[in-house]
Amino acid sequence: MPSILHVNASPRDAQSRSLALAETFLRALAEHAPAVEVTTLNLFERGALPEFGTAAAHAKMATFTGSEQTEEQRAAWADARAVFEQFANADGYVFNIPMWNAGVPYVLKQWIDIVTQPGWSFGFDPEIGYSGLLAGKKAVAIHTSGVFAPGVPAAFGSDFSVPFFEDWLRFVGVTDADHVRFAPTVLNQDPEETRRAAERRLHALVPDFGAHLAPLNA
Repeated sequence: MPSILHVNASPRDAQSRSLALAETFLRALAEHAPAVEVTTLNLFERGALPEFGTAAAHAKMATFTGSEQTEEQRAAWADARAVFEQFANADGYVFNIPMWNAGVPYVLKQWIDIVTQPGWSFGFDPEIGYSGLLAGKKAVAIHTSGVFAPGVPAAFGSDFSVPFFEDWLRFVGVTDADHVRFAPTVLNQDPEETRRAAERRLHALVPDFGAHLAPLNA
């Protein structure tokens, strides 16, 4: 059965505009491709992510050098690996990402730092550089921001969120990705029309997303 990992990077539950759009897309996809299994990872849930601190960092460096890991390091590395496997085992991804201080929420960066490991999600060659190891996956990322919108003066903010996330997806090999904005959500003369435009864009993406997953269910 084809599977989707939905990564919710908002803590606002029913008040989250990015989450509402992600759920709209997933409902439409369920009607189009009912056999698809969806798992939602709520990054702000207590215990959703393991700490990637000193033990995990030393475990990572031990894999580089071929050194023996301590028991604590092995446990931390196993916890990180479990998060990665949930990511790697999905056939497609839906992300909802509110902009925080011109960037992504810290828990999303934590998740990215856990799953982005050499030999897991990327490789490296001294002659050709980095290569993503998750080719063949498909992603939809929904981005919201309260004040910033493309084309606004610099006094209304900057966007380091969408370019960062686009670059990260390419880095791990997910090159088949669509990015949908709902922005701004606060300083907007017609927020409902802007939201409906984002919904229309998401509905338009459903057939292609479903077609990508269909061969996996053959």
